Amino acid sequence: MDTNARIRKLMDKKGWTEYKLAKESGLSQSTITNLFKRNTIPSIPTLEIICESFGITLAQFFADHNLAELTEEQQTLFDKWLYLSPQQKELLLQLIDNMYK
Repeated sequence: MDTNARIRKLMDKKGWTEYKLAKESGLSQSTITNLFKRNTIPSIPTLEIICESFGITLAQFFADHNLAELTEEQQTLFDKWLYLSPQQKELLLQLIDNMYK
């Protein structure tokens, strides 16, 4: 996978410029510019920051399928899911299942 091409594709999808990516990620504009002009591969910590600014995980970044667009509400649910214990997750799934009966 061409990492920089993937970043560029995500930028295009959001209509972001290099400057906008720098602002959203908190990385310096020179860092973002160097990724593309020098065709350097970002470090894992830098890529994690970039992914976070796009609202995706590293796993989603490297996934071969198209990413589903999440609403802010859905993203909040997924973010909170990560902090639940296995028992809490099971209870929540049972609650959701019961809502559809």
